[in-house]
Amino acid sequence: MTRSPFGSRGRRRGPAVTGPTVPTARAIVDCAAYVDGARLPGRFTPESALAEIRSRGTGFVWIGLFEPDSHQMGEIAATFGLHELAVEDAVTGRQRPKYERYDDTLITVMRTVAYVEHDPHTVSEIVQTGEIMVFLGTDFVVAVRHGEHNELTAVRHRLEAEPERLALGPGVVLHAIADQVVDSYLEVAQAVEFDVESMEEELFSPDTTIPIDAIYQLKREIVELRRAVRPLAGPLQTLISPRTPLPKEIRRYLRDVADHHSGVAERINDLDETLTTLVGAAMAKIAVQQNTDMRKISAYIAVLAVPTMIAGIYGMNFDVMPELRHPWGYPLTVLVMASLCTGLIVVFRRARWM
Repeated sequence: MTRSPFGSRGRRRGPAVTGPTVPTARAIVDCAAYVDGARLPGRFTPESALAEIRSRGTGFVWIGLFEPDSHQMGEIAATFGLHELAVEDAVTGRQRPKYERYDDTLITVMRTVAYVEHDPHTVSEIVQTGEIMVFLGTDFVVAVRHGEHNELTAVRHRLEAEPERLALGPGVVLHAIADQVVDSYLEVAQAVEFDVESMEEELFSPDTTIPIDAIYQLKREIVELRRAVRPLAGPLQTLISPRTPLPKEIRRYLRDVADHHSGVAERINDLDETLTTLVGAAMAKIAVQQNTDMRKISAYIAVLAVPTMIAGIYGMNFDVMPELRHPWGYPLTVLVMASLCTGLIVVFRRARWM
């Protein structure tokens, strides 16, 4: 994805940020006020940060929350005037990607994903999912995270390093978060694609067996990845619409995010189709192996049937039978059985049944 004035493609990590010691400190990761793109010094509570911004008449507040409970989220909602239905969604989590608007507050829900290192031959979790819910107002941004893998500390530090971008308003934060989320989609898709290619190469290699459970597990994880990624297309298209109360410049760069999201979604869909083909190929390979095993079993049964048949005939209690009284009868019978069995083995080996 190309670099924009609202987001950085890098993956730099900044130092941890310590939230203020207020009643909601367990959920607040960081609370800051920004004026002209610069972070105001000192520690703020959500109430004091919003009061400072509104007294100045410029800037915005950015609050990051991690898995708040209903009481903690209720305090934030009372401060910023958030709708109770949206607050309930923020507390429970596990929402589908969506865009909603309550008066002047825009709400965007994005599913996040992370790749889990694993043994490709075992059934294990491959893709972790989480959620980020962003409340965007005229002078505030509240980001609520669910999941350990989707922290936004790096996003905050990247934006703070370039205040000219933050000076454009809270919409910049929404773009930066969406940008990082789509980047994570691409990273996970690339990692899963490598797993699919490795499994495909091993599946079509001779004398190798892949547990069918591992293929089905990867298929399930790709389905989960697709369910997390694909629904975000609708909210992104709404955000870039001229009817959305976002600055034109921010909508332009959100359009870039939407384009890259479309590419990632198509890539994941291709992976799903490829894995569907692999499942069919694996089943066909199993069927071929079973057919080969059955031919071998049939060949051994045919070989053993000859001496069994001859021994069964001569084991019958009849007095008049060919060569029954002849001194060479027994060794001749054994020789005939050995000759017939050897002949069958030669025929089956040439036919590659044994």
